[in-house]
Parts: sequence; structure tokens; C-alpha cells
Amino acid sequence: MSRLTIEASTPLCLLQDAGRFGVRHLGVTQGGGLDWQSMSWANWLLGNSLDAAVIEITLGGFTVVAQDDCLLALAGADLGAQLDGEPLKPWRSFRLNKGQRLQFTQPLLGARAYLAAPGGFDAPKVLGSRATVVREELGGLDGMGRALSKGACLSYSGNSVMLLRELSPEQRPDLSLDAPLDLVLGAQVGEFSGQSLFDAFNSVWSLDSRADRMGIRLLGTALQYQGKPMISEGIPLGAVQVPPDGQPIVLLNDRQTIGGYPRLGALTPLALARLAQCLPGAQVRLRPVVQEVAHREQVEYLRRYLNR
Repeated sequence: MSRLTIEASTPLCLLQDAGRFGVRHLGVTQGGGLDWQSMSWANWLLGNSLDAAVIEITLGGFTVVAQDDCLLALAGADLGAQLDGEPLKPWRSFRLNKGQRLQFTQPLLGARAYLAAPGGFDAPKVLGSRATVVREELGGLDGMGRALSKGACLSYSGNSVMLLRELSPEQRPDLSLDAPLDLVLGAQVGEFSGQSLFDAFNSVWSLDSRADRMGIRLLGTALQYQGKPMISEGIPLGAVQVPPDGQPIVLLNDRQTIGGYPRLGALTPLALARLAQCLPGAQVRLRPVVQEVAHREQVEYLRRYLNR
């Protein structure tokens, strides 16, 4: 077993894996890493299962000290990581020797970094997952849904015989927002006014500072729903709800399981991964796609890059 002691942390630093499935009928949400691409690559660098437990570090403020010689991997945002004061860029595996310190300072590119260890970090499974959902008090190091805190010990029991390696530029996900975010059209899309549909897909939206792991509010021209009041229904990951104020909300991994607001549709998994790396105030555009196109692009990505 190899161990690291947390020297500094914030409420935004959490133990995550791919999430909790098959329990939404109980009112239990999914959880899991918001940027599934970066989380998968961090695990891939060590030869782990792609859903192994990792540390999701949001905006920095996280420091660990190695109690044993460790082999780790880092992917996702550049949060100004430093290994004993020397810069450490993401998208690579690296060694952290006993007594060395790994520190994440502040965002330089993106919002969330993922730290992986051989076999995944140790934690009990709760309802089939180690993912931390603070609101539901599920998952995490002790199974009680607590964020990572100063003084806690991270451990892993896996072994990796892989050599140190680094992702090529072609493999690294694009964390920029140059391309629009693809949205699969939903059942209520025809109940919005024609002008609102034009505005939804031809305007720039700003990300509100009112954002967390439940959802991100988009600020822009108010959208007008013209349909009848809805009965609450199940909410998929990435659903774009439009409440009465007309400002869309993208629902994320820690979302509620049902809701009664009309939906434009849902962002694709690839679009969600990019959105997870956006800071408040960033500007995004939405692009409508049909489900078949979104599915084909997802399968192509998995086969081409992650060999799944």
C-alpha cells in the first residue's frame, strides 16, 4: 500500500469515479467525475480501469505529501501543479517520492484536474460506487460523502508496471470553447417559441457564477416556453432545463433525479466534458444535433482514443 497525506484542500476537492448507476428510482443521483474524458485519461495513463477512483481537484488549493514512493497520473486542467516547487504539466504519469510535495495552485487552463493512482484510490463502495455526493452524504473516503480535508490519508493498493508516459497532443481533449456545445433535441423543444429556438442556437451564452456539481446556469436572452405545465419526469445527465425566468440550466452529475421544467434537450457527453472545464463568465454556444449523430461521435471517440 502507498499513502499520501493531504496537507491542504477545499470543499471542491472530491474523490470520484464514473458514478452511481441503477439507483435513480430510489431518488439517488449519479455523481462521478464531471469531466469524464480527463478522468478516463488519468486512469488510462496507469493502465487502470477507466472508472477507477480518482481525485477531482477543482480550481486548485490542494496539496499532498507522499508518505511512500508513489506512481501517479495527472490529466485535465492545468491548475499550476508543482512537484517540490517545479512545474508539473497534466496529461502524464509521474513519480512522487517519499517526502515530496505535490501542490495545485490556481487555474491556468481549465477548471478541473484529475489525479489517479494505480488501481484507483482506496475507499468503500456505497451503492456500487465510491463517487462523492456531498448533498446525499454518499461516497468518498469514509463513505459518508465528505469532501477531502486537511490531514486525511489517501491510499492505493494497486501496482503498475507501466513505464512513465505522456499523452500526445492528438490524444489530449481540447479544453477550449472554440466549437459549440452539441445538444440533442428533447421532447419539449417544439413547445418553445420560434424566436426562442433561434436565440437558443444563434446567441452567445455566459456561464453564471451560480454553478456547482448540480448544474450551471446560462445567462443570455430569455427563452419563452409556450406549452402546457408539465408533470415531473426523469432528468438525464446534461439536460438543459428552462425555468420560468427563461435562463437555461445545464444539469450535471449531482442533479436531482426528477424535474418539471421544460427542456431544450441534453448536452452530449463530449460537450459535457468540455463544459466541466469552463470557468464562470466563459461564453459558449449551443448547436442542435440528433441522437444518432451524437451516439456515432461518442462511439468513434471511445474506439479511436480509449480503445473501448
